[in-house]
Order: sequence, then C-alpha cells, then structure tokens
Amino acid sequence: MRLPRHIALMLGLTSLAFISLAWALLAGSSVAGWQDVWPALNGGGGTAGEVIRTLRLPRALAAFACGGLLALSGALLQILLRNPLADPYVLGVSGGASLAALLALAVGWSGWAMQGSAFVGALIAMLLVFALAHRRGPWSSTRMLLTGVMVASLCSACIALILSLAPDANLRGMLYWLMGDASQAEHPLIALSVLLLGVTITLPLARELNLLARGEISARALGVNVTHLSRWVFVLTSLMTAIAVTTIGAVGFVGLAVPHVTRFLLGHDQRIVLPASVLLGGSLLTCADTLARTLLDPVQLPVGVFMALIGAPLFLWLLSRRFA
Repeated sequence: MRLPRHIALMLGLTSLAFISLAWALLAGSSVAGWQDVWPALNGGGGTAGEVIRTLRLPRALAAFACGGLLALSGALLQILLRNPLADPYVLGVSGGASLAALLALAVGWSGWAMQGSAFVGALIAMLLVFALAHRRGPWSSTRMLLTGVMVASLCSACIALILSLAPDANLRGMLYWLMGDASQAEHPLIALSVLLLGVTITLPLARELNLLARGEISARALGVNVTHLSRWVFVLTSLMTAIAVTTIGAVGFVGLAVPHVTRFLLGHDQRIVLPASVLLGGSLLTCADTLARTLLDPVQLPVGVFMALIGAPLFLWLLSRRFA
C-alpha cells in the first residue's frame, strides 16, 4: 500500500534528522565508527567514545535544537503577520537578543544571566516593533515588517558600536559568535527543552493558526481569540529566539526559508508544517555545522556562513520550481 504523500515526506524528514545527527557524531579529524557510538553513549568507547560524548554529541544536539527553534519561530511569525518575509532575524527579534547577549558578555555575565538578558532583549525588540507598528494609522503586516527592519538595523548599529569598542583579545570570539558558532555549545539540554516546550504549546494551537492564516477577521468570526493568541506567539518566539541566539549565536536564513520549503512540500496545514519545520530546520543547521567544522579542518568556520550556502540555493531552486 502506498503511503500518503505527507506521511512519506514526514518519515523522510525524520530520517534526515537521524542521518544528520549520525553524520555529526562520526565526522571529524578523530576517527570514529558506528561501533563507537553506542559505547560512547553508555560512557565507554575509549578515546573515540570520549570525543563523541563530550565534543560532538553536545554540539550536534545544540545545532539541531537551535535550527528547530529558529524554523518554528519563523513559521509562527509568518502565520501571525501573514507575510512571507517575516522571521526572527528580519523582525529584529534576533538582533535584540544578540545585542542584549553581547552586552551581557561585555560585562562578564554568562550562563543563565546571559540567556535571561537575551530573552529580555528579544522581548523588548518584539514589543518595540509591535508598539511602533500600532502607534498611528492603520495596522498592517507590511508596516510591522518595515518597522522590524528598522529595529533590526538599529540593533545592528549598536552591535557594531560594541564591537568597535571591544578589546582586540575579545573581538574575534565575538565576531564568530555573531556569525554563528556552535563550538561552545556544551549544554544543549536547555535549547532542547525549550524546543520541546515550543512544539508542545503550538501543536494544540494548530487549528487556530490555520484559521488565522486565512485572515484576522475570518479567525475572529470563527471564535479565535486573536489578541490572546498573538501575545502567546510573541512571547514564545522571543523565548525561542533568545535561547537559539545564546546557544550558537545569530544565524539567519533558517527562520525565513525553512517554513516556505515545508509549505511547498507539505501544504499549509500547521499540524504538519510546524513539526516538519522543526525537523528540516534542525537537520539543515546540523549539516551546516558539521561542514563548518570539518571542511577546512582543523580550522572551524562560522556555521551561519554554511547555513546560507546550503539553504539559499535550495530555496532559490524551490522558488523556480514553484513559479515556473
């Protein structure tokens, strides 16, 4: 019996997620094989097991979790604003989180203090965009998008100012972190927990999100509390973006392109699009990070560069197929 198309594609995306994680565990200058993975996960495996367990596994899980967080955030914002260009990076949420996290680093904060600062920065950026877009005149998603671009530009200018004043000893690390660097992601459980929380919260809201995608007036007429739903989405996307930024830095493209790719492949039902976006976003970022650390080994390159190199051609190809 032939499986329905959306089920087959979801199984394919799930397989891609496992393949990308397996590749991340096995690829590198230190030789490791399939026979080393299971002993490594159980605390053994010698040198190869130690490399897999302490270096590659946390980095792979962090990259996958952050890719899923950014893709899910982008999918939610595109539904809420009904604009194909909406994503945490374009709307300034990523910029606000990056700016706050960079300020925390500059004063010597780390860990929970840095993540809390990034969340506050992301939330302030989102509230600022929302408030300015509603201040005068009729509200529209285009107006909010333009406001977000301006807020993102302001955050970028402040980040450039901080970098210009930073000591030379800290400058290289800051630049790599801003371009995306998963090498310091030693504790991925926070990002994985927030990703699980995001999926758990949004999947029950899939019906309301499907109605909202048709338009705010139609959604209200069918009983959706748009104001309440919007607030939850704003807070949740701010939290997810902040965790992603503090874990691996500011990585663009994922939140913008991945939801479009999943909708192109699977349609517009959010019950399918949201988990598919998580799987595809996590897989792509994991593959990009594996390439970033192995292509010019022992030199490690910023993962954000490879994310754009992988994703942009794929997205352009899908666009040419979609509008051909």
